[in-house]
Amino acid sequence: MSAPATINGKEIFDLLRDDLVALEAEFGRDTVSNVQAITEIGEYLRNGGGKRIRPALLLLAARLFDYEGRGAVRLGAVVEIIHTATLVHDDIIDEAKTRRGRPAANTQWGNSKCVLAGDWLYMQAFKIAVEERNFRILDALIELTQQMVEGELLQIEKLGKLITLEEHFDLIFRKTACLFSVCMRLGAILGGATPEQEEALGKYGHDLGMAFQIVDDVLDLTASEDTLGKPVASDLREGKVTMAVIHALERCTPAERASIETVLRERAFNGVSHGEILQILERYGSLEAATASAARYAETARKAICPFPDSEIKRALLWAPEFVVAREK
Repeated sequence: MSAPATINGKEIFDLLRDDLVALEAEFGRDTVSNVQAITEIGEYLRNGGGKRIRPALLLLAARLFDYEGRGAVRLGAVVEIIHTATLVHDDIIDEAKTRRGRPAANTQWGNSKCVLAGDWLYMQAFKIAVEERNFRILDALIELTQQMVEGELLQIEKLGKLITLEEHFDLIFRKTACLFSVCMRLGAILGGATPEQEEALGKYGHDLGMAFQIVDDVLDLTASEDTLGKPVASDLREGKVTMAVIHALERCTPAERASIETVLRERAFNGVSHGEILQILERYGSLEAATASAARYAETARKAICPFPDSEIKRALLWAPEFVVAREK
């Protein structure tokens, strides 16, 4: 009998409730150090209100193969620690003042301590991952970390510059989609998936991550500061060109292009307002074009899951892309 096609967030939480509770406990234990500053920063970050999407994907992927061991919770904590470490370093690089509606960690402890705390978190993640005694898992995590660090360096090189859509998609892959993909692959490895199944789940994670980041970039331009938990249009203020902006730049007048370039160059809305940039994006349907691209990635993610047998876990994975595209924060 086929499983119903829809499921909601509460049902997913109920499916994973025990594992997510165990994961929070694991995350708490794993971020304790003999050095007080690391423990304090780790606890502050852990309590920052993250949605735990990445470890949830890993748990779902493992459950798709009826995996019941402790490895999924351990590796779920690993990917969340890695994600947390990237956020610490991102905020320092971007000179961010807020994160998820709270002061960024670097505003509380300073850049030096936070850089080292981020480094410690990376090493701690790999220390835990080694306990699985699985070289394929370590290979995936090492490649992931290299991709993400390379992505940060590439992004720094491109700040304030007008990049192509292809370059932007490469940055999105390194920034977000790579981690989503690895989460799915790790769950597949734990569950004893075939190479074809692991590839399908990796594709699902990649496309879901691409959709997630494109929507994130649109929300950065359109949502309120209260909803975002940080200043609106942070990407433009930091000199980052995202998909909607690239779309508009390919179609706008020289004067409109000059306005966008001014914001990117000055890293501020001085002579040009946020509202004026939004008007340009709306004039050329650029926000809608980016949202449509996210929806296409969401659909290809869903298709990657279709060959798997019907189950509650499959329904949850089919629902996740819809949630990602429809979210407002």
